[in-house]
Amino acid sequence: MRITRRQFVIGTTATAMLGAGVSGRPSAGEKERKVRIERIDVFPVRYPLTGYFKFFAGPRGAMGRAAVIVKMMADDGTVGWGQSVPIARWAYETLETATIVIKDYFGPALIGRDPLDLEGAQAALDHALAPAFTTGMPIARAGLDLALHDLAGKLRGQSAAEFWGRKPDGPITLSWTVNPRALSDAEKLIEEGWQRGYRHFNIKVAPDPKTDVELARIVRRRVPDGFLWADANGGYDVETALAVAPKLADAGVNVLEAPLRPNRISGYQKLKKQGALPILMDEGVISPVELEEFIRLEMIDGVAMKPSRCGGLESARRQIELIEQAGLMWLGSGLTDPDISLAASLVLYGAYGLKKPAALNGPQFLTADVLAQPLKIRDGLADVPRRPGLGIEVDEDKVRELVKRTPIHWPS
Repeated sequence: MRITRRQFVIGTTATAMLGAGVSGRPSAGEKERKVRIERIDVFPVRYPLTGYFKFFAGPRGAMGRAAVIVKMMADDGTVGWGQSVPIARWAYETLETATIVIKDYFGPALIGRDPLDLEGAQAALDHALAPAFTTGMPIARAGLDLALHDLAGKLRGQSAAEFWGRKPDGPITLSWTVNPRALSDAEKLIEEGWQRGYRHFNIKVAPDPKTDVELARIVRRRVPDGFLWADANGGYDVETALAVAPKLADAGVNVLEAPLRPNRISGYQKLKKQGALPILMDEGVISPVELEEFIRLEMIDGVAMKPSRCGGLESARRQIELIEQAGLMWLGSGLTDPDISLAASLVLYGAYGLKKPAALNGPQFLTADVLAQPLKIRDGLADVPRRPGLGIEVDEDKVRELVKRTPIHWPS
């Protein structure tokens, strides 16, 4: 798909029009004049998977990690890349709806704008799609925010961290996800992570507290010194969460993420007051506005941060700053992010000095990439990209190939 000043064309086949721009730094003379966003191309794809992860089943049997790749070109030829990562079984955004909202709403709002004016771009995106409780279509929006940061950084010759006035740091320690179909599979999954150099683990829990506690015990026996993080994805009711939190703590869990659906405000307050485990929110925190309210209501001990969930890097870094000002905890997480979105998360977490292992499990479950040089991940550590923008180079031939292999189910 292509958005220009005049039109927006969809690239959903092997003949997707990717454009012929060359990414890189402009000369000093080019930096002096106003650069404008001239075109945005959009490519809906599905990355192939390995192993079992409960969220990744698409319509009509389509499997894979859905993503919308965004290519943003300035009128001087500089290119920025971004990526939206919808998961229909995790939130309400799908591959098709994310593509459409970028095509018809978010993308056109940015054409002709100065890519260095990130604040103005955020205001334009706010105007293009009104919020409900919070930011509208934040997962779709994140792809454009990432592309803006990549483009702006390249125009200035700075990494995104440097663009924010911070130092790029790293590497980032990763956490291995244990999401067994049955408890009998847990030991094998733990061993696989251990053999790949991971020493910290996160487990998917809910709705069965008995199984969850036993899973936590199995992992803790195998990794007595690692950071163990339980994520319920909002799957408990209040009574069950209050009962299971102390048992998970006794089993060796360090933090409990998203025990309830985010609209169970009084339930979160009870869990925080109970104090059995630090209580983190995930799905319910999209913008800094509600985060500030949740902190004021004493609902949470911290947030599992995901730039891909909350509209992108600009929203995410403002939330980290709010959390740190409140003296609360933030952890680095993700939505099984593929390469481009993963690079953005690594840059953010490195810039803000993430202390705990990050649950970034894209490298665990995804078997393809669209980068000229894949991200460096070894022994449970991920290097932070340090080149301008998001620090990566996208291989457009790989994008074309992935588009060609992706079935898209548009409404009839």
